[in-house]
Amino acid sequence: MANLPDKDKLVRNFSRCLNWEEKYLYVIELGAKLPALDDAERQPGNLISGCQSQVWIVMSTDEQGQVEFHGDSDAAIVKGLLAVVFVLYRQLTPQQIVELDVRPFFAELALSQHLTPSRSQGLEAMIRAIRNKAAQLL
Repeated sequence: MANLPDKDKLVRNFSRCLNWEEKYLYVIELGAKLPALDDAERQPGNLISGCQSQVWIVMSTDEQGQVEFHGDSDAAIVKGLLAVVFVLYRQLTPQQIVELDVRPFFAELALSQHLTPSRSQGLEAMIRAIRNKAAQLL
């Protein structure tokens, strides 16, 4: 995830997008920056239910106790949303992830109002799954 922007730069980059189409393309670009997920990680335990697309999320902690994320989706826009979520939760401990509500960031990025109902539900499922997995890492 080293090639993804930090939270502040992400917000700045979204604010520079002039319309929803530019934001949509930027989200897809972010998804393309996610490293490939190993086939071994594409297992049922990492598959997120509640998404129309297939979404896998793998989480572990590093030596500092911060959560590391890996993930993928079979849909470009969903993979991009996954990258955005990873940026928002990056460098946090499991406890901080459980306590942080990232939904206001999606409003700040002006993404929430442009997602279809099914994508909004999928995004909510990803956030819920990350928070649940973080609670299991405690």
